[in-house]
Amino acid sequence: MDRLTTLLSHFSLHAGVFYTGNICGIHDFAPDSLRGHIHLIRRGPVQVVGVKPVVFDITEPTLLFLPRPDTHRLVADDRAGADVVCATVQFGGGGRNPMTDSLPDVVLIELAHLQGVEALLGLMFDEAFAQHDGRQAVLDRLCEVLMIRLLRHCIDQGLTQGGTLAGLADTRLAKAISAIHEDPAAARDLSAMAALAGMSRARFAVRFREVTGVTPADYLASWRIMTAQGLLKKGRPLKHVADDVGYGSASALTRAFVRKLGCSPSDWLKGMGTV
Repeated sequence: MDRLTTLLSHFSLHAGVFYTGNICGIHDFAPDSLRGHIHLIRRGPVQVVGVKPVVFDITEPTLLFLPRPDTHRLVADDRAGADVVCATVQFGGGGRNPMTDSLPDVVLIELAHLQGVEALLGLMFDEAFAQHDGRQAVLDRLCEVLMIRLLRHCIDQGLTQGGTLAGLADTRLAKAISAIHEDPAAARDLSAMAALAGMSRARFAVRFREVTGVTPADYLASWRIMTAQGLLKKGRPLKHVADDVGYGSASALTRAFVRKLGCSPSDWLKGMGTV
């Protein structure tokens, strides 16, 4: 069962490496409401200040991912400095998405503990600290692959705080959640979803809420609305989108939109600047 491909098809991943090299002293980063930040420390030491009340002292090669970055800074030695690769990561149109919403504010992993990425990191560092033709494009693509490997690691190691990734980390819930992702239009009541997970209705409902933080019905409705948003942004007519995501009519989808987002599909599109 592939737990990430359908998610990534709905929320396409784009990475942009914006700094590579040696840093000395203090480097400040502004808040970013649309993109996550990756700081890949090849050689330190580096202090990370501002992401939590505590200061992180990084002495080993480390990957730092901030899904919802606020103001923060990297502090390196004034003489020896530190070798870093810094990038932004965006899913879909930016802002909220099920993947980064499932992660804590700070994901800090020593590279030695991120299994199976040695060759990938070798390629990234070769590109980052050289001046080859096409360097930027290669770095961006490699950073996207690294992000997917990071998401896989977070699922496998349970480095989540509820939401979609936490549900996908549970082998039984993942069967129901993956089915919702793959076919949001299918009629699925609690019994049908519980059967996919191989659980009783009562146990499934309790476990789903414990792990993801929402009820199965709320999760299904949210996924349908997120899918509808993506289709509407592409210009698909409302009545066809309603069929695509499991609502019997445009008016039914509109009512669901208002319940979830507080506005109609047309008002939401106007806010996105697409109509």
